[in-house]
Amino acid sequence: MRPTAKLASLLLLVLQFFLTLQGIAETGPALHTARTYGEGSPVGNGMAWTWVDYDAKRIPTAIGFTFTETAMSGLPPEPPAPGEETWEHPLALPTLVKVPPYTHLVLNWNPHGHVPPGIYDVPHFDFHFYMIEPAVRVKITCKGADIAKCMKKPAAEFVSSGYILPPGTEKKRMGVHWIDPAAPEFNHQAFTHTHIYGSYDGHAAFLETMVTKSYLETKPNVTMPIKLPEKYRKHGYYPTTYSVKYDPARKEYSVSFEGLVRK
Repeated sequence: MRPTAKLASLLLLVLQFFLTLQGIAETGPALHTARTYGEGSPVGNGMAWTWVDYDAKRIPTAIGFTFTETAMSGLPPEPPAPGEETWEHPLALPTLVKVPPYTHLVLNWNPHGHVPPGIYDVPHFDFHFYMIEPAVRVKITCKGADIAKCMKKPAAEFVSSGYILPPGTEKKRMGVHWIDPAAPEFNHQAFTHTHIYGSYDGHAAFLETMVTKSYLETKPNVTMPIKLPEKYRKHGYYPTTYSVKYDPARKEYSVSFEGLVRK
């Protein structure tokens, strides 16, 4: 039996409807994201926690920290102990969406900053995105037999473009810190925010955004490009930009890696 003109029109409308749904499914992930939150921790008089943005296919698009405006007050004015320079806040990642190669995040508060003098020796936060397991990180001493592991360099193709390893950057529970000599703070400008690369035992250990307390107090909204290495030893999602933002409606700050690409 041949369908009537009315039935044929109805079937055409149904077909167009399903094609539209298919188009939404295909383009939706690029247009709509959701956020899942991880562990929180008291910082100052406020709170900080981790989060991951992801699309409809649960592909991560951004990863970061958020902390309340109240976290900027009540911060310890001195390091936790002699020989220590940082207050450490380890934070677990959300469990709903995995974001390899990251295993956990750590927010560090440095009341007096750290080396090099005249550059990073101002009160600031370090936002570490670790790619090594917590059990490995806490055993890093950068002393005795461990110093050889700290100073072992990754192959050049696994280091972010233009970054160098200056002496004296080895830190316990971290590894060594690679810096970009082209960054503003090394070119007669005040340190406000920057991107650091870290390694341990010849492998990438972390990516890091450092931000001064005074810069955060200006309530910024900035996104900066990240220099990328030629190759990646671990498969996962790597950022092309980092952001430092203040949300006046929520009275919250965020520091995040965005533009994640699968490598």
